[in-house]
Amino acid sequence: MSYFAAAALRGSAGWTAAEVNLNGVVDVEEVADRLRDADLDADISLLFVESDDTYLVVLRLDEGEDLRIFGSDSAFADESRLGALLVGDIKAPAIEIDEVVERSADADPDKPAADPDADPVGDADLLADLGVSARRLLELCAHEGLLPADVTAEICQTIGCGDEIEELREA
Repeated sequence: MSYFAAAALRGSAGWTAAEVNLNGVVDVEEVADRLRDADLDADISLLFVESDDTYLVVLRLDEGEDLRIFGSDSAFADESRLGALLVGDIKAPAIEIDEVVERSADADPDKPAADPDADPVGDADLLADLGVSARRLLELCAHEGLLPADVTAEICQTIGCGDEIEELREA
């Protein structure tokens, strides 16, 4: 299993980014601790975990507290130890994906349909106050052909930390 874990941290000086090493973590609280350690004074700490060009998990801490988690697909919990750690305990589905990505009669025929097998879990609304509604997050995750890195890039561009995450990815 390969993964990329990037923290986007917003403090008084704006957004910064840092790679987070998740090797050896034993539970989601330890993941949250590593996110906190990236910037102890951050107002908002986001962790984007992309795995095997298939799965995306977003974790959020506000002022180091109140961990919120969203996973693009519950299957990640069955696929890897990291997936089980991050989304294995989330029981509630984010929302029925069909409700979000229904194709209307005037839909763009060139736009790929949503992945019918996606089963997002957790708090899809965790980025709403930053400009990415639950509906938009679910649409991005369900869009067939978009890799987790593409989804992360789109989210980060929307919330204002796209350049920081892109620089980190290229380093």
